[in-house]
Amino acid sequence: MNPLRALASRLAAVAALSALACSPPPPGGSETAADAALPPIVLISVDTLRSDRLPAYGYDGVETPAIDRLAAEGVLFERAYSHVNVTLPSHASVFTGLLPPEHGVRDNAGYRLDEAIPTLAAELGRAGYATGGFVSSYVLRAGTGIARGFDVYDDEVGFETGRQLGRLQRPGTQTLAAASDWLGGVADSPFFLFLHLYEPHAPYEPPAPFADRYDNPYDGEVAAADAVVADLIRRLEDLGVYDETVVILLSDHGEGLMDHGEMDHLIFIYREVIQVPLIVKLPGGERGGERVASGAQLSDVAPTVYSIAGLPSPDGLAGLDLLELEPESPGGPLRPIVSESVYPRIHFGWSDLASIVEGDLHFIESPDPELYRLAEDPDERTNVIQEERAAARRLRAALREIDRTLTTPAEDDPETRRRLESLGYLSGGARAGGESLADPKSRIGVVADLGRASRLIDGGDLAEAEEALRAVLAAEPQLVLAWQQLGDVLERRRRPREALQAYRKAFEESAGSAASAGLKVAELLLLEGRVDEAREHALAVVDRSPMANDVLAQAAMLEGDLDAAGEYLERAMEERGVLVRPLITRAAWLNKQDRFEEAVALSDGLLAEFGERRDREVLGHLYLYRGAALAALGRETESESAYREAIALRPDLLGAYSALAFLQALMDRGAEVGRTLQEMVTVNPNPAAYAEAVRALRAMNDPRSADGVLGEALRRWPEAQELRLLAGSR
Repeated sequence: MNPLRALASRLAAVAALSALACSPPPPGGSETAADAALPPIVLISVDTLRSDRLPAYGYDGVETPAIDRLAAEGVLFERAYSHVNVTLPSHASVFTGLLPPEHGVRDNAGYRLDEAIPTLAAELGRAGYATGGFVSSYVLRAGTGIARGFDVYDDEVGFETGRQLGRLQRPGTQTLAAASDWLGGVADSPFFLFLHLYEPHAPYEPPAPFADRYDNPYDGEVAAADAVVADLIRRLEDLGVYDETVVILLSDHGEGLMDHGEMDHLIFIYREVIQVPLIVKLPGGERGGERVASGAQLSDVAPTVYSIAGLPSPDGLAGLDLLELEPESPGGPLRPIVSESVYPRIHFGWSDLASIVEGDLHFIESPDPELYRLAEDPDERTNVIQEERAAARRLRAALREIDRTLTTPAEDDPETRRRLESLGYLSGGARAGGESLADPKSRIGVVADLGRASRLIDGGDLAEAEEALRAVLAAEPQLVLAWQQLGDVLERRRRPREALQAYRKAFEESAGSAASAGLKVAELLLLEGRVDEAREHALAVVDRSPMANDVLAQAAMLEGDLDAAGEYLERAMEERGVLVRPLITRAAWLNKQDRFEEAVALSDGLLAEFGERRDREVLGHLYLYRGAALAALGRETESESAYREAIALRPDLLGAYSALAFLQALMDRGAEVGRTLQEMVTVNPNPAAYAEAVRALRAMNDPRSADGVLGEALRRWPEAQELRLLAGSR
């Protein structure tokens, strides 16, 4: 009998006897016999790890002694596949046992796992497991719903404004340190640990000593990840639980490494991207060293864990128990395994891709479909679709039996659709009329162009990055990602109105599905004082971008509704994760209620914690609100310093200039007022800055100077609505 089946049977028997027992439960919460039968379970996900870059799978370019040990002591699945080529949807399949169209998470951004879908952590928690998740990437933050069911979920990954989601990460050593602390408190009880490592995800920057040991930086990061796995194994051994622990090691997807013209993994779903390592180490090393050639998939992990824990699997799972897979026989039925890539559709306006692996055949559906024989052509260089037409028709038909419809948020939610229609975002865009979308193979060079633009942005060469992005958009005007990157560059170059138009274009081309672009539109509209428009944009994305609650709180404050602002702010605080912005908005909210001492105390704490972060300019608003609180408390010198720090961090923060000018006027330093306002319009030569200067001068009862500034502004921008309104109010 399978030892795990025997374990499950013993567990069921113990549970039945416990239910019939007449004696009271043991005092003090001591371990029961049922708890003792539950094996500890550790799930290690090494992000972006290709199976064919591991010695256990035949590669000799790197040393991975820890993974080799797991393979020797466990069951290795030679042909395991991911269902999708991006991180969040792939992990959703691991935790739910469902395909992406079934669990509904189709991309890293803008999607949230439905609370009604059972997850491994939730089901194991109900069965008596302590559950802890520790992740190394912002993509897997708790706000995506992926944390549901975990008692502890550590996603403390530093956030930096303007950096792409995939680059927000922390070293695996830090993630393991947090997990190790948690393990020390739960090792005496059944536990489920999820450890996510982001090595070897790009950028490939292996730490010492691996950077010197390997010429190939990807291999160096693989070795670095293996070292973290080794440290975890040692920790389990030190706690005396390694032998009895089930350890599952996998990757969410592979990496292109230019095998088919893509360095990353966002577009294609060739074998190098969807074939992943998968190893299951059982208690006591049962079945150690076995290798299973049958096709396996990541949705098999959930039913396997349920079986190990003696739990029934939820209904409708796509996966099977890995430990029951039989070797494939030449004449027997072959298991079809499906994968998808919708990233090119969502972000580029190109065709999405789908694939099906059946034994040695790999069919890729696209406008120019492909079929490969993996046994003789593992690198997938020879498309044999013309020779295998019957097989291609059969595999295409199998793919089409799966409903892979990619719906926009508007199509899922009538209220969102109404808002997007009223804002004019559903008239076209990349998501509309998808029958003649481009094949990504014919456009893959654009991805390299965008990668170059990203490197220029990271290096601070914003002018050249803007030029590169505009060249891309001249050829591919529907590229949502390029419009978003351009918006980011224009923001950094202190051209907020142009940035607003770029983000609007991204939101339009995505038919309202690019929630991050919609949020940026709302933020920039709010900075312009267009409160109603900002609110509508924030409401259109709030279900997919919870930080829209922060914009809604700011809008409510501008309208004087502090109760509504408090409610929105509370929601933003609940969802903020590592984001500091809602805390900054709270400082403004405290000021609105004359709670100045609390606002200063909050700013003290935030500056102590976040003052050294790389994207310090996000703290510009905090210094503005701190300055206002200090001024109200009569601490003028400190207030002036805060306002000047706000200006240094955010030269486009117009309110900081006008607040400083007011402070100077109150301190009888009238000569400095004009210099401060002149600096504002010099650094920000746009109608909004001149309008702010006019309003400040009028508030200080200097109508003559105000009229002079307004006249100059109207000569430069005679059609600016904001200036014309000020002229009409004289």
